[in-house]
Amino acid sequence: MGPGSASLGGSVTSADDRLLRKKVLEAAGPSARRPTWGQRATVKMQAVLEDRTVVEKDRKLAFVIGERDVSQALEECVLSMHTGEITLLLADSQYAYGLVGREPDIPARAPLLYQLQLLDVGDKPDPLALPVSDRIRVGNQKRERGNFHFQRKEYGMAARAYRMALDVLTTCGGGDAEGGGAKEEEEQEVHDYRVKCLNNLAAALLKLEQYNEALHASCDVLALDPNNVKALYRAGKILSDLSEYKKAMKLLKKALKLEPTTKAIHAELSKLVTRQSRGQAARRWKAKPAEVLGDNVAPFLLASNRTTSAISWKLMLAALVVALGSLVTSVILTARN
Repeated sequence: MGPGSASLGGSVTSADDRLLRKKVLEAAGPSARRPTWGQRATVKMQAVLEDRTVVEKDRKLAFVIGERDVSQALEECVLSMHTGEITLLLADSQYAYGLVGREPDIPARAPLLYQLQLLDVGDKPDPLALPVSDRIRVGNQKRERGNFHFQRKEYGMAARAYRMALDVLTTCGGGDAEGGGAKEEEEQEVHDYRVKCLNNLAAALLKLEQYNEALHASCDVLALDPNNVKALYRAGKILSDLSEYKKAMKLLKKALKLEPTTKAIHAELSKLVTRQSRGQAARRWKAKPAEVLGDNVAPFLLASNRTTSAISWKLMLAALVVALGSLVTSVILTARN
């Protein structure tokens, strides 16, 4: 950072590592309000790298504190500000874009210097009170934030963002748009974004190995779009892994019919057939004779214990006679010699 950054003081948090350092450039007025967790903050913001390259700039950025729609550095700093206050914030990469960075403009492990002004603070709006057009905008922003976390392999954060997007993406409530044509278009747009969010949520849950939840999300997609190939494939794969072969086969065959050239579907169907064959073979070996051979199993049953014992004694007596005969013969031949 430039020469002025060393003079930044006042850690935003109580940590001693000084990963967030704040300097107030212009204090707030006596009647200024301070935001709390879960409220909606609006800020004027600019962020630069060490070489003063501007990487983020927004004259009216609005976000709900705690929903992680922005970097952790912004959320932490805004919680310490009052309306009207102007602040410099030096944020370590841990509170910005971390070990990965953000392609193409923010390198890995890059600290950021923010200049912030807190413009307004208010309660989080009720999504159902918003016009549908606003719900689509907010929901899509959260969906894109989920995609951002997914690309960085932050699957828990991605799943959280997709769920918040789904909470917003609805046409229920009192904020529906006026006019039949526009309303139908918005309903279709909400429908399409819900399908995308649910599919993305299923992908994130699979990465987290939360298979039942991923199956539920895929089934929700199929309720909205029965011919969605991604959902058919994911649900079929999960059911196959859970040994629900009949249900899995039905879904994977339907996916293959819709996209006959997709190699992943062919591979999963092949794996399913192999698993099914092994399962049938294992069941045959474990089955009782009546289940394998039918009712006529008498020819394959062993004799009773009494019969078996009698046969065994007769065989042993005969063997003893033969052995004694061989011994007598051997003694006579030896004496003659």
